[in-house]
Amino acid sequence: MRPRTEPIRVHALINGEQVITDNMSPREDPTHPDEIVGYAPLNTREDTIKAIDAADQAFKTWSNTPLEERIERMERAIQKLRKANDEITTLLSREHGKPLYDSNGEVAVSLAWMSFACQKAKEVLKEEVVEHEAGTTYIRHEPIGVVSAITPWNYPISLSTIKIAPALIAGNTMVVKPSPFAPLAVSKVIDIIAAEFPAGVLNLVHGESGVGEELTSNPKVAKIAFTGGTNTAKHIMKAAADTIKHMTLELGGNDAAIVLSDFDVNDERAMRRLVISNFLTAGQICMIAKRVYVDKSIYDKFIEKYIEAANKWIRVGNPFNPDVTIGPVNNKRQVEFVQGLIDDAQSKGAQVIKLGQVIDPDLYDKGYFLQPTAVLGADYNDPIVVEEQFGPTVPILPFDDEEQAIALANDSIYGLTSSVWGEEAHAVKVAARIQAGTTMINTAAVQGLDVQFPFGGVKQSGVGREYGAEGLLTYTDTHVINVRKNGDLPYIPE
Repeated sequence: MRPRTEPIRVHALINGEQVITDNMSPREDPTHPDEIVGYAPLNTREDTIKAIDAADQAFKTWSNTPLEERIERMERAIQKLRKANDEITTLLSREHGKPLYDSNGEVAVSLAWMSFACQKAKEVLKEEVVEHEAGTTYIRHEPIGVVSAITPWNYPISLSTIKIAPALIAGNTMVVKPSPFAPLAVSKVIDIIAAEFPAGVLNLVHGESGVGEELTSNPKVAKIAFTGGTNTAKHIMKAAADTIKHMTLELGGNDAAIVLSDFDVNDERAMRRLVISNFLTAGQICMIAKRVYVDKSIYDKFIEKYIEAANKWIRVGNPFNPDVTIGPVNNKRQVEFVQGLIDDAQSKGAQVIKLGQVIDPDLYDKGYFLQPTAVLGADYNDPIVVEEQFGPTVPILPFDDEEQAIALANDSIYGLTSSVWGEEAHAVKVAARIQAGTTMINTAAVQGLDVQFPFGGVKQSGVGREYGAEGLLTYTDTHVINVRKNGDLPYIPE
């Protein structure tokens, strides 16, 4: 039912050369924590400096490479990734714990974005020439320089390629550092991409705090692209302050879902979408619906139908079992954090309802599994409501009227995504009042994502946008060249 192989070893990639080290960090299988899937190197600060220097040197040539060639190289990489899909997704499910269908979905989203970036690059990055009364103005989109990318474990491939594709197409060079909780599959992906580019254009390092500190403070790094926690981002911003680096930060979220009185609780497909928006990837998605507010007039019926839908869709077990929809949580620390939130809510009188079924009960106790739960009766200010759970649990709370629902949704330091469920025109009006980077109507999370349009957060959920045309432009500096018909200004005396 699942592949068992000898542990693999991935490497750093610096200036086109594989860098091997004996100092390696193991990555366990979250389904079978006693088994090691593979090892990633623990690179040093010195390794990181070498990678940055290589990227800085490569930038001098790569930045002047024609856009057509940059696109062609990325398109070749896309084709090779398609051919390696099965190897990549199998490895991802083993090291991460997400079911195989979910791993395939992550790679599919990654390739869709990379293809979109290739298709739109000429249009988005072209030089604009504006003729006007005062003369001619040229607006150019030029590469920034060396980009450091620090990526998380929950969607390691898509949240790396979301940065790699536009950065390289725009003419930048890169150093990427994956998370130690999912370093293996993304390293394979980066190897495949880097092989299509000149040495030094795309570099890869692994490691701990010293590596991250160098990537965020080194003066040769011109831009930081980071996806991860808000607290970590605060340290990154401080480290980058001395050299005023460009930044794209996609951070935490505590995304609210508002269910209006005109939502059809008998719509099984809509209710299934809502359940999926809470529990896909075991709830370990930055843009998952993490708190659900339901109009009190339909609350009781909603809970009944929600539990029915959840019990039909949720099947917990081995990621390689085709019947399974939810695998283990990625790591022990996250299991303990989520369970702590659940226990806290229950100790204060909240009702915790287990959802779905456990397919592999013998396996359940061995791995980092948590059966999904709905938490009813929590207080609006309980930690399980106001903190980002990032795991398979969701609080569902009633609201009295729309003003209260909107106030509750906006009462957060975060503002990544949100969703409104109900009659479309009504839902759109409510959505317009929510403080979020993206609000989805009658869907949420990855189900409502479209790589053609910008994505990012407001408040402490981030800075800047990824995907869409903005996802390309964020890796460029705008250079304006003015040619005036007459350089003299009438109000300056002779």
